[in-house]
Amino acid sequence: MDIKIHGLTRDIVEEAIARCKDAREFILTEVIEKTISKPRETVSEFAPKIIQMQINPEKIGDVVGQRGKTINEIIDRTGVKIDIDDDGSVSVCGNEQEKMDEALGYIRTIVTDFEKGQILTGKVVSIKEFGAFVEFAPGKEGMVHISKIAKERIKHVEDVLTLGDIVTVICLGKDRMGRITFSIKDVPAN
Repeated sequence: MDIKIHGLTRDIVEEAIARCKDAREFILTEVIEKTISKPRETVSEFAPKIIQMQINPEKIGDVVGQRGKTINEIIDRTGVKIDIDDDGSVSVCGNEQEKMDEALGYIRTIVTDFEKGQILTGKVVSIKEFGAFVEFAPGKEGMVHISKIAKERIKHVEDVLTLGDIVTVICLGKDRMGRITFSIKDVPAN
């Protein structure tokens, strides 16, 4: 209401407030409730969304990567926008829920301290004569020794794996040098 009240009587103000209340109730009951009686379970696929998560602030550098390489690769792969605050708050923004979930998965993988028995899926990005390197998230790779690729003995990694293969591995723990090692042959069957 306007504060210029000269000429307004109490009856006029009370009638205006009552009519506004009737109009609000009409809009709520006759228009909105008949259109949608309860909130939707999810927002429209075209609506922008934000998902937030918390990570250890010490892991921010791992997510960002050297000169922003890791975070930019996640953004390029998924098409989302990612903001990270100094306290470890991560906001992933986008329109496609599937792409946002993919970006969150990458971030979770990057900040995870791998434990023995953890099962991951990744892409073969490098093959050497002693084994294969599998990428689980941008900037996050692990090595599978040739002896841990197949149940039977193989002479060459290329006999079983090719670049770009998607594989499931299990974490075996750390080797003597403190690096995480993985196995394909020891993954439990579904």
